[in-house]
Amino acid sequence: MKTILLPTDFSNNSLNAINFAMNVFKEIECTFYVLNVQKASSFVSDDLMTASPSMNLYQSLIEVSKKSLSNLIQNIESKFKNPKHQFNPIVDYDNFIDSLNQVCEVNKVDLIVMGTKGASGLEKVIFGSNTVRVMQRAKTTVLAIPNNYKFKRFSRVAFLSNYLTEYKKEDLLTFLDLISSNNSIINVLHVSQGKVLTKDQEQNITLLDNSFAKFSHTFIDLKGEDVYKEVNDFIKLNEINLLAMVNRKHSFFERFLSIQKVEDFGFNIDIPFLVMHKH
Repeated sequence: MKTILLPTDFSNNSLNAINFAMNVFKEIECTFYVLNVQKASSFVSDDLMTASPSMNLYQSLIEVSKKSLSNLIQNIESKFKNPKHQFNPIVDYDNFIDSLNQVCEVNKVDLIVMGTKGASGLEKVIFGSNTVRVMQRAKTTVLAIPNNYKFKRFSRVAFLSNYLTEYKKEDLLTFLDLISSNNSIINVLHVSQGKVLTKDQEQNITLLDNSFAKFSHTFIDLKGEDVYKEVNDFIKLNEINLLAMVNRKHSFFERFLSIQKVEDFGFNIDIPFLVMHKH
């Protein structure tokens, strides 16, 4: 049984990510927690018109969100009719990332599946640049689904590494689990920028080689100076349909998704992006 968190702001993008998750885990028994995080700034006066006059602002927001989540779950159950999937709605009134981490910890969540952009206006704050902050600060693996991306089998995947991390089995577990039923081909991408590998890096390549032994896999050096361009070009030329990497503090990941580059790369990537965390 897998436990998966589905944050939603009810935008089309977040609903698309939920639909994607239903397809990815179609054959797997899962408990889904569908989370909506409310903020005082997000209330809409029209919504409050339907609430009881005796309710305060907080209660009104929560009631509106609960009804919306209930309707959403009913729609998912009606559309997919999957007896292997169970759904639990959660409404929170908190900082978005703090709420994610709390829900993940309490419910022992294995994976967060979320969209990369919101619908419009203030919602972009949650599913725009905040997506990268979730990847950086969430304690749980994140699978980000681009806007309007339709489900495809993970037939060709890319794993991005600088070979400086000594990977453990549990670091790669979610990645291997996602691709295990797809007979995927793994491309391990390393942007060398002309630097010679150290002994530690060579040992870590061996660790990855052993970890990916059950899959067809290739180690590829990308020679260019521009990491973002090299990775994006490779994805497009080779029809990659999943990009994965492991994050650790003060790591290559944080430089890769630096705030200055987020708009250039993070939100222009048009395939699912899996970010795991070093154990």
